Amino acid sequence: MQDQAFTDDFRTQFDLLMRLRRDVRRFRTDPVDEAVLTRCLDAFLLAPSVGLSEPWRVIRVESEAARDAALKNFQTANSDALAGYSGEKAQLYSDLKLSGMQEAPVQLAVFCDDTTSKGQGLGAGTMPEMRRYSVVSAITLFWLALRAQGLGLGWVSILDPDQMNTDLNVPDNWRLIGYFCVGWPEEESDTPELERAGWEDRDETLPIEVR
Repeated sequence: MQDQAFTDDFRTQFDLLMRLRRDVRRFRTDPVDEAVLTRCLDAFLLAPSVGLSEPWRVIRVESEAARDAALKNFQTANSDALAGYSGEKAQLYSDLKLSGMQEAPVQLAVFCDDTTSKGQGLGAGTMPEMRRYSVVSAITLFWLALRAQGLGLGWVSILDPDQMNTDLNVPDNWRLIGYFCVGWPEEESDTPELERAGWEDRDETLPIEVR
């Protein structure tokens, strides 16, 4: 049944898709077709979620005021992060481009509703963080859907989440999972930018322990 559903060519292309799913920070400013973006966002509707709770909450950040507030949030947090490094590492950090917020045509803030009643609490009683993991799973599907359309996504996590909640006027029980820049990448690569910049190396094998 598996061979009938997915060919070797499909599996090869899927492997390529995962390899090209890089965190993008360098975007062209060309607009994104709304129909294409909607198809990609529909990946959230296919995502798994604990207890079928679908706890993701998506805010499209479009106004100049909201984008300026988000950018200021990043710039402040980024300056604080830089202060935590010294010497060569500080210089390397300062040279990194860590967000595409000034160029990306589409920007989204994705939250988890930690107190949603949907799902009746199934699976979240002992591990309430499963709701947040569910949101991350949905984001991953969205990411792959974007890449399949030639679009890129950049996940901005250098932010003050409480300030983001305030600036976007969202409920107190929503927790920021990430701020996302979406658009057309300036280039494609199967190597993470942080690896190319010499910040860190990717493991070549997965360490697995046995008990």
